Amino acid sequence: MTQSTPRPQDHIRTNSHPSDLKITDMRTATVGWDHWYFTLLRLETNQGLVGYGEVRDFASKNYALMLKRLLVGENPCNVDKLFRRIKQFGFHARQGGGVSGVEMALMDLAGKAYGVPAYALAGGKFRDRIRMYCDTPNEPSGEAMGKKLLGRLASGFTMLKMDVSIQPLIDIKDTLVSPRGMLPIPGGEMDAMFNAQTVMHPFTHVRLTEKGIRLLSEYVAEVRAVVGDAVPIAADHFGHIGIDDCIRLGRALEPYNLAWLEDLVPWQFTDKWVQLERALDTPVCTGEDIYLLNGFKPLIDARGVNVIHPDLATSGGILETKRIGDYAQEHGISMAMHMAGTPVSTMASVHCAAATENFIALEHHFTDIPFWGDLIDGVQKPIIRDGFIPVPDAPGLGFTLNEDAVREHLVAEDRGFFEPTTAWDTDRSWDRLWS
Repeated sequence: MTQSTPRPQDHIRTNSHPSDLKITDMRTATVGWDHWYFTLLRLETNQGLVGYGEVRDFASKNYALMLKRLLVGENPCNVDKLFRRIKQFGFHARQGGGVSGVEMALMDLAGKAYGVPAYALAGGKFRDRIRMYCDTPNEPSGEAMGKKLLGRLASGFTMLKMDVSIQPLIDIKDTLVSPRGMLPIPGGEMDAMFNAQTVMHPFTHVRLTEKGIRLLSEYVAEVRAVVGDAVPIAADHFGHIGIDDCIRLGRALEPYNLAWLEDLVPWQFTDKWVQLERALDTPVCTGEDIYLLNGFKPLIDARGVNVIHPDLATSGGILETKRIGDYAQEHGISMAMHMAGTPVSTMASVHCAAATENFIALEHHFTDIPFWGDLIDGVQKPIIRDGFIPVPDAPGLGFTLNEDAVREHLVAEDRGFFEPTTAWDTDRSWDRLWS
């Protein structure tokens, strides 16, 4: 009997037939806790492989479902081709959540099809574990915030973030000056048209008094007195104040050596960010609501920030966010990553962070949610260990979904668990942007 010539495919364990892979469906399940909600999306294929992504926190699942007609029948391994097809249907902030969530799922599928982790599809990794920085919302006093941060350090985090907000000053006399209706006064009226929730910072004319600045400075001083001076602590959620008061407050906080001051004014005002960056010795940071590299270029080109801060669930997914980081690096700017999502979007961010050289740290928002890590399996538990997440080497995003945990935390308003989405199958539109 003549022995046949060995073929390469006879000795290679394949996960699928990538060239024949086709998307057959998009389905969703919306999970949440407290006031938070997040839509998980699943792309299904003709070979049984599925890919998972996540629509950004508080965004409509329809931002993703509207893209289904552009994906079904396509090969998910053509990540860039499909991203170029769908990216016109995203926008800044939560409106980028659909495109970004789909890109995560495409990268998950492509990695599974080729049997490689998503970071490999992005060019390989610069690090084996990802530093996490721990966000901590308002506490009533600097001492209380300091003790809360000490608990974060005890659990292993090596970088922290806290809120330094004008909100507690609303109840304190002679700390804020504002036109009537621009601040939500507890128990009082709030102007329906002009208020701090809908008017951008430069237009509120909310001002800090010297007393207000002194109290916020004392708050940060109390934090440093408890935590010490060696731990990197960033600050966020200052409130809707104008740039002059941002500069006054920023200068008052400089003795406390904060890691960065975040989102002082809306990201759209590049000239104001340039003014802030030049006026302050503390690094300034923004970017969580910016969509695509083109959205970041004005800030980066002007060197209006010291730290760029994309949220992968808005900025366009793994490959686009790496492009943002690389472009920032060319201009001497580092990249931290915003993240307030489930482990699904977090692990997508981990792969991006691993593949981006100028990366600093990835945010974690849910340290106080004990079941947060239950939503996925196939990775080490706890997911965050000693303040870091190891970069998984399993194919795709490197996890399996814990369906029981997802079912347990479905939001009351939408209990569907990856049900068929046939209502989106026949949606039609002529989308070309030129004639």
